[in-house]
Amino acid sequence: MNDEQLLQQVTAVAQQWLGDGYDEATRAEVRRMLDSEDKTDLIESFYKTLEFGTGGLRGIMGAGCNRMNIYTVGSATQGLANYLNEAFKHLDQIKVVVGHDVRNNSRLFAETVANVFSANGIKVYLFEGPRPTPELSYAVRLLGCQSGVNITASHNPKEYNGYKAYWDDGAQVVSPHDVNIIKYVEAIKDISEVRFEGNPDLIETIGENIDEQYLEQIHTLSLSPDIDARQHDLKIVYTPIHGVGRYIIPRSLERWGFTNIIHVPEQDVMTGEFPTVDGKPNPEMPPTMKMAIDKATETQADIAMASDPDADRIAVVIKNTKGVYDLLNGNQIQIIFHYYLMARNKELGRLTGNEYIVKTIVTSELIAKMAKKLGIKMYDCYTGFKWIATVMRDLEGTEAKYLGGGEESYGYLPETFARDKDSVSSIPLMAEIAAWAKDKGMSLNDMLIDVYMTYGYSKERGISVVRPGKSGAEEIALMMKNFRENPQKEIAGSPVVLIRDFQLLQQRDVKTGEVTPLEMPTTSNVLQYFTEDGTKVSIRPSGTEPKIKFYIEVHDTLESADAYDAKNEWADAKIDTICRDLGI
Repeated sequence: MNDEQLLQQVTAVAQQWLGDGYDEATRAEVRRMLDSEDKTDLIESFYKTLEFGTGGLRGIMGAGCNRMNIYTVGSATQGLANYLNEAFKHLDQIKVVVGHDVRNNSRLFAETVANVFSANGIKVYLFEGPRPTPELSYAVRLLGCQSGVNITASHNPKEYNGYKAYWDDGAQVVSPHDVNIIKYVEAIKDISEVRFEGNPDLIETIGENIDEQYLEQIHTLSLSPDIDARQHDLKIVYTPIHGVGRYIIPRSLERWGFTNIIHVPEQDVMTGEFPTVDGKPNPEMPPTMKMAIDKATETQADIAMASDPDADRIAVVIKNTKGVYDLLNGNQIQIIFHYYLMARNKELGRLTGNEYIVKTIVTSELIAKMAKKLGIKMYDCYTGFKWIATVMRDLEGTEAKYLGGGEESYGYLPETFARDKDSVSSIPLMAEIAAWAKDKGMSLNDMLIDVYMTYGYSKERGISVVRPGKSGAEEIALMMKNFRENPQKEIAGSPVVLIRDFQLLQQRDVKTGEVTPLEMPTTSNVLQYFTEDGTKVSIRPSGTEPKIKFYIEVHDTLESADAYDAKNEWADAKIDTICRDLGI
């Protein structure tokens, strides 16, 4: 399709949005785009319909079929409602939970969702205000609901919003429901098919009653209440980065017995503008964490932590060997969580041989080494907590005991009563780990170094190459095609010995040429290279953002704590070389 044909197509679609089914503000914005000499906004807003993917919707807010607005949200909900009414037609009353974060339009979108569900005869439990994503997961299970929807774009820039769909186990939807829901959503061809007029009798407000039960359940996760009591004045800096964590995470820390919680006042303000981080509330990024790091330095805190806007992810800052506060990467957070839960349960004599942990395929292989040495089963799954939840669901009712699961993208779940990553539980648990280490005369940095010395050293770096818009999506697809058809022969001087392609569900031994199947629940657009010296490189396009992600992991031994800084420098240099080899 040439540019002229594309413009004709988007113009025709945009003109449909001038009809009576759309409000005046929307029609005015569409007219502005149609009348503008620069057609960029028009094309980006209408060149495709915002796709309801396996996790729901996520996109920039605005008018148009490729934007987040009440019409795309309403259409998605109508499709989901139609599917629920078919899948659970044997029930007298289908029930759902609806929640939202603090983003601009989140309340409007949540109320739109509640209205559409109720208009379709579905009972709705609507949270009274912003709540964490994991609390919605918890509420779905607690209230015996068949589905749930949370309006959030997680840690995306302020221009974005999103729509996460959950199933009756409290996890984000997976096969076959994800594919079926998509078909029902795509079947909505006209806005007139969406029932926007809600039934107030089917909408019930929930809030503090769920909060209290959720917090009490979280407190049962503590493995060291005596240590928490001894170290109750541990200096903890916490920031919600303007998000929903402000409402509940300090309460969670206090319930665990921690009394010295140091706030970052400017970031306690809950707002979708995210003013102190230039509208980019991603705790994985050091600039986003600057105020927390400054506060930790000022107060000489034992630990600083953050939750992202919907309070599912956790960021952790600790003092390094040079006395400087550093942001841990997501893999280091996972290593600390998994190590504590395995080692502490062993200390307490609670290991029976039936325990298991879960990580994703792009998360550090050091976790697998730890689990093997401690005699604990480890499961690898795809990126995304719905896959961790799938492992949990498959093992539910067996003798297997879940200890914890997480992924390198700063998410961890230490409980079974929710089925999505959870900073409301992870933050007090990380505080307890810091208290446990301090009780032994160590810092968290000392503890991490001990792990590296015992189980092997690893360092990881995630790199995202952002390519927005239609042309960006095409460029990302071309990059993946090239990495598949022209695979790396060596990386940083070490020969590639194994290639795993999860789109084909095959792995190939480069030396022998032997191809063997990969046993996974479905295909995924992920490619992995493994080299002779233990380096792992994973490549995957993001499912929620316009970017392609590279996950680089290098391994070595660490002979002594004194060698740690030098080893980090070696690893950084090697990862830089790998980046050059990959052309990123």
